Amino acid sequence: MAEETPPAEAAPPPPPTPEERFASDVATLPGVTATRWQHGELTVHADRDAIVPLCTALRDDRRFAFEQLMDLCGVDWPERAERFDVVYNLLSVSLNQRIRVVVTTDETKPVPSVMDVWPAATWWEREAWDLFGIIFSGQPDLRRILTDYGFEGHPLRKDFPLTGYVELRYDEDRKAVVYEPVKLTQDFRSFDFLSPWEALTTLPGDEKVFTERAKS
Repeated sequence: MAEETPPAEAAPPPPPTPEERFASDVATLPGVTATRWQHGELTVHADRDAIVPLCTALRDDRRFAFEQLMDLCGVDWPERAERFDVVYNLLSVSLNQRIRVVVTTDETKPVPSVMDVWPAATWWEREAWDLFGIIFSGQPDLRRILTDYGFEGHPLRKDFPLTGYVELRYDEDRKAVVYEPVKLTQDFRSFDFLSPWEALTTLPGDEKVFTERAKS
């Protein structure tokens, strides 16, 4: 009888890439719910209430060393129950890597402030509150930063009207800046529905063609 050949041993799996190892390390941190690579940058979704311990670990753990908060911004998704994304863009200067952390909230649920992790967060959190109305608990300086002190509403919400509610102007008679309801007036205009290029290239006898086209 012919001797049976032993089955070939399965090849060992390839070692993880640096990106895979980095993502798997981040996934073990407190509060992380999902990770994905997007445009060459790791995006991390996390629980809102765990944002402070998560950011502390990302700053202090030598595997990550995210010393700088480059930006904190809001994104509005009105169709969702928790309509706002709060996005933290972090940079590690020593390791030359970036990461994006995302938590969600609504108009009433506060997001814990990360000002004790990165003091520069105060400016960004004030901006997110001013423009979106996102509340940050533990932030003692939650004041408007871009709009006026008497401004009503939050202008970067999707349901905020593009024209706003009031307009500001200097009143020469009162010698003061005044607020008034927005008034949009449309001057009477006459449209011939012809493009300027057609008007420039009109030849004798073509006027009737363009007139019929405008009527149609």
